[in-house]
Amino acid sequence: MKIFSSYPRRRAVRRIAGILALMAIMAVSLPATGWAQSLADLRAQGVVGERYDGMAVVRTSGGSADVQKFVADVNAKRQKIYAERSAQQKVPIGQVGRVYAKQIYAELPAGSWFLDESGTWRRK
Repeated sequence: MKIFSSYPRRRAVRRIAGILALMAIMAVSLPATGWAQSLADLRAQGVVGERYDGMAVVRTSGGSADVQKFVADVNAKRQKIYAERSAQQKVPIGQVGRVYAKQIYAELPAGSWFLDESGTWRRK
C-alpha cells in the first residue's frame, strides 16, 4: 500500500501564492517616479513643460534619469514627424516645430508650463 501525501504539493502552492501576493503588494507600493509615466502626468506634476519650438523639456533640475529619457524619446518622435513635414512642405524644420508648438499649447490643460522664446516659463 502506497501512501502519498498531498501535503508537500499544497505547501508548494501556498508558498508560490504567497510570493505572488508579495510581488503584487510591492509593485503597487513602489513610488511612481520609478515607473514610466505619461506625458500628461508629467505635465500635470509640473516636471515637464512644452517649449516654443515644439519640444518637451524637463523643468526641474532634479528630473530623474527615467524622466529625462522619457522626454528625449518624446522629442525624438516629434523630431521625426517635424522632419517628415518639413520635407513634404519644403519649409525649414524649425518653422514646422513652431506650428506644432502652437497646436500643442492650444491643447494644453490649464496650469501646464510653457517656455517662451525669451526663456521665461509661463503657466497656461
